[in-house]
Amino acid sequence: MKESINKSTCGFVAVCLFMAGCQTTKNIESNAMKPVPESFANTKDPTNSAMIDWRQFFSDSALIDLIDTALKNNLDVLMTFQKIEIARAELKMRKGALLPEISGGGSVSQRRFGLYTMDGAGNRATEITPGRMVPDDLPDYYIGLQTTWEMDIWGKLRNKKKAAFARYLGSIEGKNIVLTNLISEIAIAYYELLSLDTELEIIRETTKLQENALSMVTIQKQVAAANELAVQQFDAQLQHSRALGVKTLQGITESENRINYLLGRFPQPIIRKKSILPKEIPAQVKVGIPSDLLENRPDIKQAEFELMATKADVTSAKKAFYPSFNITGAMGFQAFNTSYLFRSPESIAYTAIGSLAVPIINRSAIQAQFKTAQAKQLEALYNYQKTIINGYIEVYNEMNNIKNLEQAYNLTTKKVAALTQSIEISSELFKTGRANYLEVLITQQNALQSKLELVNTKQQQFNASVNIYKALGGGWR
Repeated sequence: MKESINKSTCGFVAVCLFMAGCQTTKNIESNAMKPVPESFANTKDPTNSAMIDWRQFFSDSALIDLIDTALKNNLDVLMTFQKIEIARAELKMRKGALLPEISGGGSVSQRRFGLYTMDGAGNRATEITPGRMVPDDLPDYYIGLQTTWEMDIWGKLRNKKKAAFARYLGSIEGKNIVLTNLISEIAIAYYELLSLDTELEIIRETTKLQENALSMVTIQKQVAAANELAVQQFDAQLQHSRALGVKTLQGITESENRINYLLGRFPQPIIRKKSILPKEIPAQVKVGIPSDLLENRPDIKQAEFELMATKADVTSAKKAFYPSFNITGAMGFQAFNTSYLFRSPESIAYTAIGSLAVPIINRSAIQAQFKTAQAKQLEALYNYQKTIINGYIEVYNEMNNIKNLEQAYNLTTKKVAALTQSIEISSELFKTGRANYLEVLITQQNALQSKLELVNTKQQQFNASVNIYKALGGGWR
């Protein structure tokens, strides 16, 4: 009867412990995800240029060589590989936590029990070996194995492993983000460098025209066909163009060094073709459907993996309220004298302890961890939604940018052609006295600005093609 009561009591206590552990805060209600639009501006073509390898997307061999060098030497890329190693080590640690921990060791101790204690009084009447009583000072030698193991009954440790695995996958996507950004940065810097080369060429050609115009007006002044004001105006325009050329040279140096920095090397000349105007814009980019972004953009995939990790963190934090079951044990050889230490089975010693523990009072620390995990899960959810919306808007903006830049380039080309022709006309009219020097100056200045504008528009077209390729998730494959 008494044994039955004890069993009932133990069962009641176990149930109470379990119920106390299960009384946790309710799970958060995650907001419904906003549906992704079915198309970009009513485009229905499912073809997606993000699937194109970047070596095929870019046709310039010099640019491809620069990107190849950067992928091997860029310091940000090398740092991301170390972040992957850190995440892999964390995953390995979480896997190891599911298994028993076994360690080996030994100990040497000297014990003396008080005479008026249970052990001391018992030892005085006990033989440690035949004919020999237990000494007051008793040595103790031990060598063996120890183990500890938390049995993952509720899945707390397994969910920590899931979170670590999701973050490991997220670290790989983080590397892909760096690769995509690096490729686009190098391409944009390269096209900027070509644009500056072209601008410098235009400025130098314009400077030659202005030098000729200055010589002509100087001669006219000598024969009283022009005055000193005209000479000074032409000379001022010439000096302005020369100063613009010096600034452009500085821009070329900075652009070259920007590329060198991305390539992880010190300043050196960048091998390249010297003009951007003859270069063809990459073929029209196919945007596919918006849902492709979920698979192609590494930043969206990284945000998704972080969301998965935080969900596992919440589950693991919730399981911390449940009872935990731990097993500890040791097995080895133990004796009071080293000569007896390895005698079997007399010197074999072992212990095995199973313990059940559940937090009942003062669980504020566990509750705080659980609430923190919930807040981080919501934060990850919002970040995931934000990343998707941002990706869609980037693609949408660049689609319109490409279309508008094409129109702007065509109009500016016509403007340049008209102003280039007007330079010849104004110069001939000035020679014959049918146009004043201000008309010549204005025509030359407008022609220079329009040519520089044309170069800038061509650069923006290249940048837009790079940006939409990046926005679609291209470049990391």
